[in-house]
Amino acid sequence: MTNPSTPQTEDLPLRPAEASVVSPHAARRYRAIWISDLHLGWRACEADRLLDFLKHHDADHWYLVGDILDGWALKRAWNWPQSHNDVVQKLLRKVRKGSRVVCIPGNHDEFLHEFARLSFGGIVVLPDAVHETADGRRFWVLHGDEFDSLVHYAPWLAVLGNNGYDLMIHVGRLLNRFRRRLGFPDWSLSAYVKNRVKNIVRFVTDYEQAMLREARRHGADGVVCGHIHKAEIRTIDGLTYGNCGDWVESCSALVEHFDGRLELILWKTASISPAAPTAATTG
Repeated sequence: MTNPSTPQTEDLPLRPAEASVVSPHAARRYRAIWISDLHLGWRACEADRLLDFLKHHDADHWYLVGDILDGWALKRAWNWPQSHNDVVQKLLRKVRKGSRVVCIPGNHDEFLHEFARLSFGGIVVLPDAVHETADGRRFWVLHGDEFDSLVHYAPWLAVLGNNGYDLMIHVGRLLNRFRRRLGFPDWSLSAYVKNRVKNIVRFVTDYEQAMLREARRHGADGVVCGHIHKAEIRTIDGLTYGNCGDWVESCSALVEHFDGRLELILWKTASISPAAPTAATTG
C-alpha cells in the first residue's frame, strides 16, 4: 500500500464534471445518489429541504450513508414531526418505484448495526458497501465514524462536542434571523468555527487521509462518506474523496451521472417551492 508522507491534493479534480457549476432547478434522474447525516429526530434537521430534494431527484441506486436517524437527540428529547415521517415514507416510495436503497449505519444510529443484512420495507441495512460507477471505478461507501478516534476512545467527549455543535447551530440560526432583517445573507457560525479552529482543521485533514489510506488498502478508486458534515469532492494522491455533507447545514448530496461522472449538489436555497431557483453543484 502506498502511503506518501506528503499527500498531493489537486484543487481541480481530474474529471471534467467534477468542478463547481450552477444548474437549473429541475427534476433529474441519476445512476446513483448518496446522502448522509439526515439526523431525523433532531430539531435541527432540514427535513423540508430534504423532502424538496427527494421530490426533484431520483436514481437507480440510493445510498443512505449514516446518521439517518439521530438516536442521541431522540434520547435527550423525543422529536418526530410529520416532515420527518414524510422523509421515511418518501424513501420507502423510492423502493416501491424500483430503486435499490442501501442504509449504512453511523454513530448516531449505531443501533442499526444489529440489523445488518436485513431489509426494512425494501431498504437493506449494510455495514458498508462498494459501488462501481458506469465507467468502472470502485468506491468504498461508509459513514466514516470508524475513523473518528473520539467516537471510539472518548465517547463522552464526542457527546460533549455534539452538544456544542447543537448549540452553535441554534445560535447561528438566531443570528441569521437578524441578518435577514438587515438584508444580509445567511452565515454559518459552525462552518466559520470549523474553518478557523486549527485543531478542527487538522482533524478534518487527518480524517480524509485516513479514509483514503483505507480505501487504497481495499483496492478502491475512492471513498464516499459522511460524518464530519463537510460536503466535498476532490482528488488526493490519485484517489477520489467524496463527502455527502449533511442535511443540517449544507443540505447536500453526491450523485453519479449515467456516464460515471460525479457531482456534488448543494440544495441550500432561500425558499422551498416547486419552482425553487437553483442547486449549486459540483460535478
